[in-house]
Amino acid sequence: MQIASAVADNRATLSLNGRFDFHSHRDFRAAYESLLEQAGVREIEVNFRGVDYLDSSALGMLLLLREKAESTGKNVALSGCHGTVKQVLDIANFGKLFSVKG
Repeated sequence: MQIASAVADNRATLSLNGRFDFHSHRDFRAAYESLLEQAGVREIEVNFRGVDYLDSSALGMLLLLREKAESTGKNVALSGCHGTVKQVLDIANFGKLFSVKG
């Protein structure tokens, strides 16, 4: 999986591309940890537009990000969810835990 990071104003965006699975753990953690340390960032948006697959370990990684973000006073939003990715997130009721944008 490839991860592009961008910060604008008080929002950081992690744009994911490819398969979001167990093998992505180290890269995903490295991408968001630096954002958690930035005081000006209030929200981390994870953009799934380029993701064609995610598994249960990816769900766990998102929950861990949410927990760490909340401990630093930040929100996590999910965007660009479509197809199978949207179905998996819906089945896992992630809409109740995260802000989900179109």
